[in-house]
This record gives sequence, structure tokens and C-alpha cells, in this order.
Amino acid sequence: MLSENTTIPSEAPPSGGVVALQGRELEWATNTPEIIEAHKQFNGSIIRTRFPPEPNGYLHIGHAKSINTNFNLAFEKLKVPTADRRTVFRYDDTNPDAESTEYIDSIANDLKWLGWTPERTTYSSNNFDQLFQYCVTLMEKGLAYCCDFKKEQVKAQRDLANARVTAKAAGKDLPSDESLIPGPNRNTSSTRNLEIFHNMAAGVYDEGSWTVRLKMDLTHPNPNMYDLVAYRIKYTHHPHAGDKWCIYPSYDFTHGICDSLENIDYSICTLEFENRREPYYWILWALDLYKPNVFEMSRLNLCYTVLSKRRLLKLVTSNKVRGWNDPRMPTISGLRRRGYTAKILKSFCDDLGITRNENYVEVEKLNQTTRLALAPLTRRAMVCLSPIKIEILNWEEGGVDPNGYVVQNAPTDETLGSHTVKLTPTFYIDTSDFRMKDDKTYYGLAPNKAVGLKYYGGNLICEKVVSPTHLQCRLDNTPSRPKPKSFLTWVPSNGIACEIRLYNNLFSVKMPTDSWEDELNPQSEIVYPNAMIDPSVAELCDAATIGEWKSNAAFQFERFGYFVVDIHTQFSSKTNTGKLIFNRTVSLKEETAKKQVSNEEQAVLDKRKADQRAATKLKEERMKIAPSDYFKVDDEYKGKYQNFGEDGIPTHLMDGTELTKSAMKTLKKLQAKHTKAYNAFHKAKK
Repeated sequence: MLSENTTIPSEAPPSGGVVALQGRELEWATNTPEIIEAHKQFNGSIIRTRFPPEPNGYLHIGHAKSINTNFNLAFEKLKVPTADRRTVFRYDDTNPDAESTEYIDSIANDLKWLGWTPERTTYSSNNFDQLFQYCVTLMEKGLAYCCDFKKEQVKAQRDLANARVTAKAAGKDLPSDESLIPGPNRNTSSTRNLEIFHNMAAGVYDEGSWTVRLKMDLTHPNPNMYDLVAYRIKYTHHPHAGDKWCIYPSYDFTHGICDSLENIDYSICTLEFENRREPYYWILWALDLYKPNVFEMSRLNLCYTVLSKRRLLKLVTSNKVRGWNDPRMPTISGLRRRGYTAKILKSFCDDLGITRNENYVEVEKLNQTTRLALAPLTRRAMVCLSPIKIEILNWEEGGVDPNGYVVQNAPTDETLGSHTVKLTPTFYIDTSDFRMKDDKTYYGLAPNKAVGLKYYGGNLICEKVVSPTHLQCRLDNTPSRPKPKSFLTWVPSNGIACEIRLYNNLFSVKMPTDSWEDELNPQSEIVYPNAMIDPSVAELCDAATIGEWKSNAAFQFERFGYFVVDIHTQFSSKTNTGKLIFNRTVSLKEETAKKQVSNEEQAVLDKRKADQRAATKLKEERMKIAPSDYFKVDDEYKGKYQNFGEDGIPTHLMDGTELTKSAMKTLKKLQAKHTKAYNAFHKAKK
């Protein structure tokens, strides 16, 4: 039996040479010859990895990197023949409070869309019976015990253990508190522990009253060895296992055992799990199970977004975005809806490779990968985000081809075909292409100015401004016409009405901080509800061809960027009715000097600056509020609560209703967040 003074062998030196996907070695993580032989008998020449997401949210681009690593790059790194590559897709479903069938289904759909086929799909919950028996085994060995400590006591025990390790390293006297170390539970007999454990499984106790903890090592320099929780009581329906269990194993206890049971060769995770190598291998060592190779790689940190599931969930529940698949979200569903393809994501992840170096990846890297992929393949189309009506005064003399003009779908690939656009006596240009006052740096249309008209081949001259959205113009295709400096795109009078959404970075700062909710970009989505597009695209945009779990029709809108049909499109190409929506994937690469900002764009920029100034002022006002007065004075909460505790936490609503403990706990977290920001603000002021 291990005591708090048990010594576990420390790290072993590397076995010599540089080995692909080799992490920090531990002497006690070594497999016995018998276990190695049994593993070889099962796997043969096969090398097996696994992708084990928790079904507590939608997959995001960080998961795409992990998927690409486990299904592809790891094998490339290890030089494994294609025929010998296997990847298990496992749901690590150990926390039913946060899991749902919605998440389970979305993960499966995302994996299928990305194009990867697992060897098999498994669930950690399928091993609940076996995990229960393993816990019994550990209790019989004296390596697990039932604990009735509350959260605060567990924290105090771990803090004390850490203080003792620090004191010992400094040669100082060790602090002690026998109520914590060893405490009343750690040395309980196996018989009593088994009795409590079976009662836990039978539903005898309340949630939070008992847990099972692993009897590890309270003298270890790694705090993750301070008796981790293996089981807890939860009277929650499990989305896969149903209602059979009211106790659930922890992630730490479960995922290493499942790796072993599935004969995984390489268990690849991200670097924040590096300090969990010890408990991972301790559990397998204690149970005499096969121990996979564990390798930690750097996680993907993408600029101008967040990849924390907790933060992404809050964006959804607080209605800051349209849902998990909002095109601004870094979720795979959001990226797909925005127009990124599986091929784009794979190429992006291939370029990132496998590394242990922590860094932030510029979002422009993803954007450029996207442009390179879409440029040769996407169908060209002309659009007006905010249309201005053009009435032609000399239509008969304009020399317009009545058959229209043939346009290549993709200029660099004739095999992709062509379409025809027809100029009409009344057509539309974009607001950004007209100004009342001309200047030498502006190449758009202005009163009495000639510009080229794309595909027509001649010029357009503005004769009269009827209104800001209605111009009377004439055409000029005479040989003596002046050579224009630019050619405007246009949409004919039978253009299709549509809504176009321009997407920018979700956050206004490169690396969002703890105040991330205040750093959301107010211009992350700009909607043009009255846009128009040329009618040649109609059949490609029919709602019958659009799906949530597929890559939908993509286009290059000339001069505006790459776009995709949105999943909520209801357009019918047969009747030309129903709402048509496009989402911008990325803008076009700037090939010349920076474009002159239009009046409308300038107004958007001015509004963004004003919003940012207002947000800064609001934040400064909030920083004047002492934490104890936060819920009494802040505009968001003022007048909402009647009574408060000594610490300023509300206890009753204004109507006298007493707040639940859960509600007060949430408010305490909000106060703690404000306290942190308040202290940092005033420290910076000094």
C-alpha cells in the first residue's frame, strides 16, 4: 500500500537517439516484456492512434489539427505504411452534465465531412462496467479510497501537500495538519471503502457527499499526483449509457485505461496535458495494464479568436453569435458554413505540422491558404452590396450586344465552362463605385466622368444625379472614347435580390485576454440586406442543393471576395423567390495600392471607432466601482437585487425572492472577475 511518503521511480533517461513522437520518459511507464508481446500479438504490424473528443461542444479548428495529426501526420512522422495505419474515434463521454446527443451527432458529422474514416467508433461509456471493476481492484490493492472531503477540504489538502514539497526542497520544517494529511479517509480499510463504493453505485448517497480518490503520492513534486478523483456521484441521464449509472468515472481515470484497452500505440494530446503523464501512467502501472506511448504537441492558438469550449459555449448561450455554426465561430461547423472546405483545413493543418513549440498562428495564414484553394475553382459572379440604379439615356446608340457577353466561370481553367451576362437598359452598380465629388486618386464613377463597364467594353458616363440611389448615364463605345482607369462591375435589372454578410475577425484584439467579452469586434458581421447578384448563378443557389453538413456552392464575387451560399437560404431557382443569403469566406488579396474608402465604408469605420470609445469609457466607469458595490451600482445589475451579504453578493431579488446557492455562486464568480479587472486597472494607474 502506498502512503504519502511512498517513492515512485522518477524520470528515466531517453533510450538513446531521437525517436519520432517521443515525450518525456518515466521509468515506471515501461511495459514488461510479457505486456509488449501481448500487444504485438493483437496489433501485429498495425500502428494505432486515437481521436478522443469529449462530446461537450462542437469541434473547432484546434480539433481539426488533432484529427489531421492522428489520422495522417503522426503516421507520416513515424513512416508507417498506409496499409498499417489505424485510428480509433472515441467519445470520451465521462461527464453527462455537459454532454448531449446534439454534440455527439455534430462531432460524427464533422469527422465524416473532413473525409476521415476511423477504424471503429467507440465510447468510453461502453467500458463503464470494466472501469468499475478496475476501481474495485485498486481498492483491494489499497490504491484507491472513498473520500467525504468537500471541495474546499480537497483544495486545502493539496495546498498543504504542495507546501510540504516546497518546504522539503528548501530544507525547512514541513507544515502539518493531520486532519488533512493523512486525513480521516486515506487510511480507511479496503473493506469499508468497497462498502461505500457499492453504496455510491446503488444511489444511497447524495451528490457531492462522496468521491473515490486514487491513493497516489502526496510528496510528489507534480500536484497532479495528489490523489486525483476517480469517481463522483451524478444523478444525471447519460446521453449514451442511459440511466444505468449514478456514479461516473473522471476523465483522468478513464482515458488512459481506454487507450490501453483499445491497444493504442500513440496517445497524442496537447502540451497542457504534459504534467498529467505521471497520473496517466500511474493508473496503468497500478492496474498492470499495457501503457501506450504518450506524446504532447503544441495546441493551435489562432489569432483574433478563442478556442476554449467554455468561452465558445458562452458566446452561444449569450446570443453573441448565431449559434455553434455561426460563420464567425472557429468551430468546424462555423468554418464550413463560412465556406472553408475540408481540403482547405487539411492543407492548413498539414502546413502547421507537429511541433512542441507554443505559438500563435496568424489568421492571415488560414486566409491565404483559402484564397489559393478557391481562386482556380470558384465560379465568378458580379454583385452589388448596396445597389445604385443606373438608367441609360442612349440605349439604342450604346452598341450593346443583344446576345450578352460570355464570361469564363474561372479565367484560369476553361474546362470549368462559361456563363452569359446581359446588359440591360437599367442596371445596378455598387454604392462604393460612385461619388458626388471626384479626385485624382478615385477611379470610380462621378458626375460627368467616364469609367469602363466590365465585359461591355465601352464607357459609362454619369449625366445626372436623380437621387443618391438613381443616376442617369449614357454609354460610349466609340473608337475615340477616352481610355478609362477602371472598369466597374454591374448587375442587370433582372438580378436576384439577396442578403450578403461580410465577416471579419471575431475579436478586435490579436490575443483575447481575460476580458475577452469586452474585446469582441462589433464589426465582425456586416449585413447588406438589399444586395443584388447577376442571375446566372440561380441554379447553383437553389435551396434544394444546400445542406448543413456539406460544402455548399462557392463563388468569387468580383472585387469583393470569396463567398458561399448560407445554409438558411430558401431561394428557388424555378420561381426566383425565397431568401438568398451569401457569406463571405475571405476577401480578395489586395493586388494594388489600398483602395479608396467609400462614404459608406468610412461611416462603418467611424461607427467602429465610436463604439470602441464608448466601450472604453464604459469600462473606465465600471472600474470606479469597488467590488463590494458591484451589484449595487453597476448599470447592468442596479435595481435588480434587494439584500446583500457582507461581501456584496446579492442574497435576494428586488421582489424578495431568495437566490439559490447556484445563482449566488455564479454571482461570486462575476464579482471575482470584476475584482481582478478592478485591481489590474488601479495598479496600472499608479
